[in-house]
Amino acid sequence: MPPEVHLARADVILKDCAINLDHLQTVSKTRIGELITTVGPDKMEQVQAAFLFTLGFDF
Repeated sequence: MPPEVHLARADVILKDCAINLDHLQTVSKTRIGELITTVGPDKMEQVQAAFLFTLGFDF
């Protein structure tokens, strides 16, 4: 499983992109800007699976 979840315009984003969970890093909440988009439950399940895969949890 790749550690990326692809988003397309159908996911209500301005251009095709990916959520990359391969390089996790914590940041202060004050460094986070405005909300870009939200994802639906199906896409969020893909994000969760990629996140768990990145952390080494196989299921």
